[in-house]
Amino acid sequence: MYPRRCILCDGVLDTPDSGVCTLCESKLKYCKEPACKKCGKPLKNERQEYCTDCRKKKHSYDQGKSVWIYKGDMKNSIYRFKYGNRREYARFYAEESVRIYGRWIKSKGVEVIIPIPVHPKRKRKRGYNQAELYAKELGKLLELPVDGDSLVRVVNTTPQKELDDKERRNNLKKAFKIRKDSVKYRKVLVVDDVYTTGSTIDAAAELLRDAGADKIYFLSVTIGEGY
Repeated sequence: MYPRRCILCDGVLDTPDSGVCTLCESKLKYCKEPACKKCGKPLKNERQEYCTDCRKKKHSYDQGKSVWIYKGDMKNSIYRFKYGNRREYARFYAEESVRIYGRWIKSKGVEVIIPIPVHPKRKRKRGYNQAELYAKELGKLLELPVDGDSLVRVVNTTPQKELDDKERRNNLKKAFKIRKDSVKYRKVLVVDDVYTTGSTIDAAAELLRDAGADKIYFLSVTIGEGY
């Protein structure tokens, strides 16, 4: 009654076991080398080790990876996933994430997956937290626990896409809170749908580190291009 839909064109899949139709397969723009050694953004110059963002500022996380580049059809896919109730996209996002980075995640000894939270008011309006859906699918495939309770958003911030880098950092000050005094896991994988400058992941990582986490990695569905 409710067939799976292609994550790119949103049409009914002609390959039900996949998440993308045969016509759209070639449109998927995966993150590939050369890439920033810190955040994983694809780079144009293979002699570069870090993107401009990571050269300019020190991040609070240890390392990150992303599956696709955030532009074109994939950008539209994330929009539908986030605002258009296309919750089923999370399954294919997670399947590809594990296919490409499952070995990397296991090599880091990750103990728990923590999704970036949305403010309760926004979650009620939308009906779900897209990062949490993605995290739960990852957890099933990787057989890892998902902690969607310890990290909470206490400030209903302005959407990051509307702000510049400095405004993003200020926007996220005191936006998150640790519900408990400490985090029982030492190696954490924080997940989100989009990574741009890293301000959101940094804000979350700072709190998690203060609460007891030693190593903090991130995995996002999509990421902006680096320079």
